[in-house]
Amino acid sequence: MANLRLAMDAAFWDLNVASSRTLDGVVRSVAGEPAPSSTERASRTVRPQQLSFLRQVFPLGIIPCVAPTPYKDIGSFALQSLLLSPAFSQMWFGLVGQFRPWKLISSIKKEIASTDDMDLSSFRDIGKHILDKSLYALGFFSQLSLTDDTSLLFNVERHGERKSARSKAILFHKLPNHDVTLEAAWPELYVERNGTYWEVPSSASLDVSSLISENGFRYRFGLHKNSGNPEAIGSSHSDVPLSLMPGICAKAAFSVEKSRDFWRESEEPVSQERKSEKKPAWLISYDKQLKDPHAAVSAIIGGTCEVWFGGNGNKGTSSKDQTGDEGIHRSSSPLRNRNHFNMDLFGSFGCSFQRGKFTYDFNDLTRVDARLDVSSASALLKGFAHLVSATFKGQVQGEVNPLAYPRLNVILQQQIAGPILFRVDTRFSFSSPSSSHLPHVEDVIYGLSYSLRMLQSGKFLAWYSAKRKEGMVELRFFEF
Repeated sequence: MANLRLAMDAAFWDLNVASSRTLDGVVRSVAGEPAPSSTERASRTVRPQQLSFLRQVFPLGIIPCVAPTPYKDIGSFALQSLLLSPAFSQMWFGLVGQFRPWKLISSIKKEIASTDDMDLSSFRDIGKHILDKSLYALGFFSQLSLTDDTSLLFNVERHGERKSARSKAILFHKLPNHDVTLEAAWPELYVERNGTYWEVPSSASLDVSSLISENGFRYRFGLHKNSGNPEAIGSSHSDVPLSLMPGICAKAAFSVEKSRDFWRESEEPVSQERKSEKKPAWLISYDKQLKDPHAAVSAIIGGTCEVWFGGNGNKGTSSKDQTGDEGIHRSSSPLRNRNHFNMDLFGSFGCSFQRGKFTYDFNDLTRVDARLDVSSASALLKGFAHLVSATFKGQVQGEVNPLAYPRLNVILQQQIAGPILFRVDTRFSFSSPSSSHLPHVEDVIYGLSYSLRMLQSGKFLAWYSAKRKEGMVELRFFEF
């Protein structure tokens, strides 16, 4: 089943979204916005460990990706590689490099075309193009196991076209029934539902999340602090998301999740005598999570409560930043206020249908997952009242909250041959730009996965987002 728990996780600041714009392959979803699709959620495996697996598959250990930048001359195509990965008993390090060949190729072509005779000075000019720092990026990653239940991650990455580095530190601690996460980043990168990227100069959070219980009840609470003015990257977007403005937020949320099978074809129980017999490889599903044909429905309903301290507004019209990096825009328009206290309800409703057990090489898997997200019950009711007023009175007062419109996510997966699956993840919204309130496509993500039978539920996933115009290859373990 597509991940329904995204409905609650989207209310917090630590929901990872896969992105090729950073070397660690992760950006944050803007808190309080509609939940991203299941394909968009980033892998739980850290990027250096992913590259360690991927370099065994790709020639010379070079992994391609599509990573747009505000600088058009650099190009979007990039090549990544794990340069070093020493490991010790309680810690490991990783050094990741990235190279953008497009600017170099175009610069050398222009150099050759403008020179009739190749002399020593021409080769010097070509050498200057090769040493252009905007072509390169370098990232250092580390993880230290402090105890059996506590680990510390630290990474810093520097992109040649930027004037400053990105740094992040994360402390994980496991309790018997909870996970505790303390995190700080400077700066932190967030992505909005419309594909706009925002950079927050400093971000810190403390999060406590319960493990899901047998009855489906789950809760989490935490503190979050933003410092500095958010800046849009490569966009003149006017309205800064209020959850990214400076201030401290205390938030708590709970949810209850239930599911029901209409039918499910599970494997028959195996006796103790037959458990010792090794099952032939061709009878084992390529992915343990896709081995049961079924038809099922599920739902998650919950609520949130938040309190803000400080930073009660933002400004809207953007202007180019004169002191920071190029392509970064700051806002400067009328003030919008943020509620200091807010309570709301949310919900997600899903259905899933699968044919085939993903065991044989052809025509053994077709799967469809659909998830309807209601991000804010209060906004939905206000939006409905707005729609009624516009229909019967013919007048519209004020703008409608974007959270008032439900989102529908549909994922189609089809086996091509053997462990190879093609998937299309489409997000629909009922907020049409033409105000017709008919569903329209917000984003389409195309994916191609290669399942690794020996890992039970591991796969290489290559995806491309049509809205964000970016794509990458990831390694995912026991993830949808």
